[in-house]
Amino acid sequence: MADHTPTGPVETGAPMDYQEHEKTYQLFITLTKYVSLVCVALLVAMAFGFFAPAGFFASLVLFLVICAVGGYLLRDIPGHIS
Repeated sequence: MADHTPTGPVETGAPMDYQEHEKTYQLFITLTKYVSLVCVALLVAMAFGFFAPAGFFASLVLFLVICAVGGYLLRDIPGHIS
């Protein structure tokens, strides 16, 4: 049988670029926060439009208000672990 044991060093790749890794992680966390906010705002506005007799435009205003307030609140939350 063939011998497949490694004969060289275990890690032969390029060294990690930790600064680029941190920037990518920060971008991922920021996008996750804002996409979650939009999903929650959309669900609340859809429920309001369906169950309340206010209609489409009131739901649209509610969606925009939730997105604006949530965006203001989320910008102060740090996205990285210190």
